Amino acid sequence: MSDATTDLPPGGLMRERAGTIPNTIAIGYATIGHVAALGLLAQGTWPAVVAGALLSAHTMVIAAYLIHEAAHFTLFREPVHNRRIGEVMAWICGAAYVSFERIRHMHLRHHRDRADVTVFDYKALLKRHPLLRGTVVALEWMHVPAVELIMHAQLLVRPFVRPGERDRRTRVIVMLVSRIALFAALFNASPWALVGYAASYWLLLTVLNCFDAFHHTFPQYFTHDEHFKVPMEGRDRAFEQANTYSNVISARRPWLNLLTLNFGYHNAHHERAAVPWYRLPALHHELYGAEPQALLPLTDLLKTFHRNRLRRVLDDDYGAVGTGPGRADRFVGAHGVSFLTVV
Repeated sequence: MSDATTDLPPGGLMRERAGTIPNTIAIGYATIGHVAALGLLAQGTWPAVVAGALLSAHTMVIAAYLIHEAAHFTLFREPVHNRRIGEVMAWICGAAYVSFERIRHMHLRHHRDRADVTVFDYKALLKRHPLLRGTVVALEWMHVPAVELIMHAQLLVRPFVRPGERDRRTRVIVMLVSRIALFAALFNASPWALVGYAASYWLLLTVLNCFDAFHHTFPQYFTHDEHFKVPMEGRDRAFEQANTYSNVISARRPWLNLLTLNFGYHNAHHERAAVPWYRLPALHHELYGAEPQALLPLTDLLKTFHRNRLRRVLDDDYGAVGTGPGRADRFVGAHGVSFLTVV
């Protein structure tokens, strides 16, 4: 399958003509849907708050995966439009404390280095502070995404403690003020609105972590220098595919994978990263056929996501995928590898 875009009409906005409808729907849903979700939360009644929290969570999930698409320039023809929509989506899902360009740079490193390169080592932090470690373990036991909260919080703190990141201070302050204004508006409308938003953010982090945890068994490198070159050590394309997993929502009902913009077709994405989200199922079928062993449905992963939630906090071993029933039981997974927070 070619990734060429020669079928584009002159002056077309989207990268591909075929992307006009699906991209418009996805972007419209993430933006207009998120505004509608905030409106529901502001009503303050239980039905509205529950509906608003669920809609807010899902629009933030879609926004996060649209950032990923924008990072690969698969949405729009012009890079500037991908960058702009990436910044908007980052604000929606609370990840705009760093620039879209930095998110894009670190994510493309993930593809180029075939590794999880992270600027912040949360494990070292927990090992240095036993009380914090115990608190995080207790919260993770209760399925509160404490590690992911730390990974997001460190984006706010680093510019004020690392001299090399001082240029990010203004951005962090502006972003923080805008988010506080949003929280104040929600609280002013109804205290339950803020509770509902907090629940939606918990759902966002849980969903992203549940998928991010099981995409790879790549080596992880920690560095303060985003341009640090990691040793390749034989990590070729065969290694990349052997250590990448397609953790989809459903193998039997592919339409359900639209709930995460087909992000679960991860082997296909790593094989041809320029292919947009709406063509990934077809590419997966082209590359791997209809063999179900090539997919790890969510039902196979939920048990290990729950069972290994404490081991995952500090263990450097991501585990491995076996064969047959229970093949994912020894797949421990990873923390702190989200493309939104490794920056």
